Amino acid sequence: MRKKLKSIGNSLGLIIEKPILELLNIDRETELEIMSDGDGLYIKPIRSSHETRIQESTLRLMKKHDETLKKLAE
Repeated sequence: MRKKLKSIGNSLGLIIEKPILELLNIDRETELEIMSDGDGLYIKPIRSSHETRIQESTLRLMKKHDETLKKLAE
């Protein structure tokens, strides 16, 4: 996905669309870590260890029961 920065007052900002925010479980209260390797920017939500465990557990459950969850969604 290619994006351009938008003017926000005297600064520049990046607009992140709702589907991406939902996928990463990010909202306006989520603290983000911004890192650079000198060539690019990397943005990562900061999660508590409890949140991380819940998210990892949920992903494992979804992967293991993918077909069943798809049938239930129909």
